[in-house]
Amino acid sequence: MKKYEILFVDDEPRTLQAFERQLKKRFSIRTAGSASEALNILQADGPCAVIISDMRMPGMDGIQLLSLVKDLYPDMVRVMLTGNADQETAIEAVNSGEIFRFLTKPSTSEALTISLESALRQYRLNTAEKELLNQTLKGSVEVLCELLSLANATAFSSGYRIKKTVLEVANNLQLDRLWQYEIAALMSRIGCVTIPDDILRKIQTGGDLTRKEREMYQNHPNIGAKLIGKIPRLEHVAAMIQSQMRPYDTYDEEPGMLLTEEEKIGAQILKATIDHDYLLLQGLSHVDALRTMEMRQGAYNPEILRILTDKEVATERVRIVTLNFEDIIPGMVADEDILAKNGALIIPRGQEITWSVIQGLTNFLEHLGIRDPIRVRVYERAHYESLPT
Repeated sequence: MKKYEILFVDDEPRTLQAFERQLKKRFSIRTAGSASEALNILQADGPCAVIISDMRMPGMDGIQLLSLVKDLYPDMVRVMLTGNADQETAIEAVNSGEIFRFLTKPSTSEALTISLESALRQYRLNTAEKELLNQTLKGSVEVLCELLSLANATAFSSGYRIKKTVLEVANNLQLDRLWQYEIAALMSRIGCVTIPDDILRKIQTGGDLTRKEREMYQNHPNIGAKLIGKIPRLEHVAAMIQSQMRPYDTYDEEPGMLLTEEEKIGAQILKATIDHDYLLLQGLSHVDALRTMEMRQGAYNPEILRILTDKEVATERVRIVTLNFEDIIPGMVADEDILAKNGALIIPRGQEITWSVIQGLTNFLEHLGIRDPIRVRVYERAHYESLPT
């Protein structure tokens, strides 16, 4: 069973030594002699499952420390040690949600053990529920996107194409809650479900649009945001999708300035990666696509462009091969449109080939036939390992 760590914070060295001596056989213990030392430990080594802090310490006291920990590491369960005179303050902290439980000093080994086991159960409950929700939600969205891409490849395949790049950029920027950016990428084009396929094809190939067609396309982020906004826990994702076409230099005015920092950076990542993807679809190389984007003054976040530029080596490390359908396997990427023998588009260029895509292709093969051979991109093993999961 995984041994979760507990951080004890007390300015009295003998108290910390006693904690370690009494509890180290049962728990994984870390200690700090002050609030500042505790924060340094958490910053350097990452959060613990439980933090237990003395109330009265020089400098930052226990309530201030645990309040800060609540903001910085909300999953950590917070316990306070208090003297009798501090109990009223501690009760107020419990009631306000700052701490999970308080213990009086001196506290017996048995009382400490019971309280810590209860705190660890609470931590496991919190993190298990959070992980379940995140994984279930993300998994459901991925299945939905895969089905939509089979039903309307032109509209929904771009989400699969940009997902890995979006995650690379978000990782590089050291953003939290990466699942939100992944879902935003996958669902970024959901509003395109209202746009006729021939218009979408013109957009992807850089064709000229009429005024009405342009207005229709520019409205798709609003439609997408309304659809996604109906799903609980995806409010920030909806805001990212709604602002995905907003130029970088307009975020200091309404409505861009009303977004949270998380929503702003998510929308900026979407804009850069989607535009980069379209330029690649139009036949530009990675380098030429970045040069084109750099000439669009004020359109993109400069830091995101820098990350995309640094991605050049990984992007080019692919082999292009021509295979018959029976040799296609999941993980390959279509390097050209995959067409039925009657000319119908099945999978657009740039879409990753998944298990469900192969099932769809198999059905086309049996009923309409597929134009063989198929040109695909095969990424080298090193490239796969460099990408976040």
